[in-house]
Amino acid sequence: MMHMTLYWGKDVTLLIDSWRTDSWTSYLLTLLACFLVSAFYQFLEDRRLRFKSSVAADRSPPSLDALLLFKLGAGARGSATARAASAVLFGVNSAIGYLLMLAVMSFNGGVLVAIVLGLSVGYFLFRAADEEVVVVDNPCACA
Repeated sequence: MMHMTLYWGKDVTLLIDSWRTDSWTSYLLTLLACFLVSAFYQFLEDRRLRFKSSVAADRSPPSLDALLLFKLGAGARGSATARAASAVLFGVNSAIGYLLMLAVMSFNGGVLVAIVLGLSVGYFLFRAADEEVVVVDNPCACA
């Protein structure tokens, strides 16, 4: 039976039925995995934003033809390879973000704390110095 309120304990089912913890060792390893995946999420977000800003910085002023193509919907924002790589990074980062959200929805207090701490430490290590790189392409908090 799934918990519907926040609880503290070592018995957790996380994301899939086969990921169950029944001992303190498996619970602590699960918390470590949540922490590391959360920090990795921030690392990937940093890489994605840096890649996007480097592609934007490398592009030359658009020509009239490029502006017309952009108006028609073909896009003048870098090469197709760069856009595809950016889309893949966005997709992987979004998938990890949604999996972290589902892990928090296990309602286990330890999992919640491990994920929040992992996101905080990851932000501190990888993104706190990114104040000069500000790219807001999606105001959605889950992206």
